[in-house]
Amino acid sequence: MSEVALSSMSSSLQDQAKRHLWMHFTRMGSFVDADVPVIVSGEGCYVYDEHGKRYLDGLSALYCVNIGHGRAELGEAAAAQSKELGFYTNWSYAHPRAIELATRIAGLTPGNLNRVFFTSGGSEAVESAWKLAKAYHRTRGDKNRHKLISRNLAYHGVTMGALSATGLTPLREPFEPLTPGGVHVPNTNSYRWSEDRDPLWAADAIEEAIEFEGADTVAAVILEPVQNGGGCFTPQEGYFQRVREICDRHGVLFISDEVICSWGRLGRWFGCERYDYLPDIITTAKGLSSAYAPLGAVIAGDHVAEPFLHDKQIFNHGFTFGGHPMSCAVALANIDVIEREELCANVRRNEGPFREMLDGLRDLPIVGDVRGAGYFHAIELVKDKDTKETFNAQESEQLLRGYLSGELYKRGLICRTDDRGDPIVQLSPPLIAGPEQFEEIEAVLRPVLSEASERVESWSSLSRA
Repeated sequence: MSEVALSSMSSSLQDQAKRHLWMHFTRMGSFVDADVPVIVSGEGCYVYDEHGKRYLDGLSALYCVNIGHGRAELGEAAAAQSKELGFYTNWSYAHPRAIELATRIAGLTPGNLNRVFFTSGGSEAVESAWKLAKAYHRTRGDKNRHKLISRNLAYHGVTMGALSATGLTPLREPFEPLTPGGVHVPNTNSYRWSEDRDPLWAADAIEEAIEFEGADTVAAVILEPVQNGGGCFTPQEGYFQRVREICDRHGVLFISDEVICSWGRLGRWFGCERYDYLPDIITTAKGLSSAYAPLGAVIAGDHVAEPFLHDKQIFNHGFTFGGHPMSCAVALANIDVIEREELCANVRRNEGPFREMLDGLRDLPIVGDVRGAGYFHAIELVKDKDTKETFNAQESEQLLRGYLSGELYKRGLICRTDDRGDPIVQLSPPLIAGPEQFEEIEAVLRPVLSEASERVESWSSLSRA
């Protein structure tokens, strides 16, 4: 395509985007005098914008595109399915692809997690899991069990039920009052813990919350294997085993929210396998289809499904497009790729070099902590490394949105800068990535974070003056 044609297409897309497209979680006013980033194609670990510029997708398009971009076989699977059966609902009916995918998933999950309830995405999966937990207890005569315990700063989605589980105040406040029953406890971010703190105190805080709320009112606990919100908080050794014991002791269901942490992201099919615990329910989405088609799922243990399998019992819940035939066909093809190319093993093999590269940035004054697992890591930024002093709201705004976010993108790296907890840079590359991509990431991160450090030092000098 000629430069003139590219320019014309770009102008047209920009005009239309600014006039008609309402983007998610986006300050639309940011684009009054600036271009909307328009991504038009992708291949492997890279995507290209409307001007033909290449970017390393260090976020897998929001932790989604696990097998990388440009996989034609997934589109071919969808096209073939559309010719056979474009759509039929799972409301009182089944179709082959939903049956096959549910069976395939059950063959990969640990323990007795054999019942698969499809949704259209992650928030719907969390919403459905909470409803399932409440309905499960009700069928057993525990009609008061409705509360859901989650962690501070955790992101579990933004539908009204999932939002009650989400522990991020700025996301919650505009939509209050929320669905009743959300309870929040401390997370596992030990970066600022005192050295003498019991490493399992955050797990024990869950039991304290259950007892405070009244065990007969708590339906479930929902936790991510590695917590996204706040920046890739990993568990302490024994944390999930203690949580499992607590849930069993109080008759509470344990939901492992793996919308991000499944399908190889942590080097295993499911994150709970990475940390050796067995939940009652898993929620998943994103990497299930590598986001080539919208799809999520609730995967329930046989014991959770059992009360609904008799007489006139019913889990009175569903979504029109949950388990869409074309989405299921895409997911089956996606799992084929993960298996054939041994992508879980690739993550395990390269996790060390990935983490070593990120740890190498600790010499920069602004890098306070590096944490995460598999291909899911975060760098926490600090104002003072010795005291671990963080940034105030104005400084964080200036650092992240005023410099880092735009500069990283300008230099060809897509990652996430976030300050819904303390300021972080988050990375989640496609599972096909390796040392070549790690070198590219470091080649962008080091100079940009070095410049950020100098800017922070200049702020400090001005404040001292």
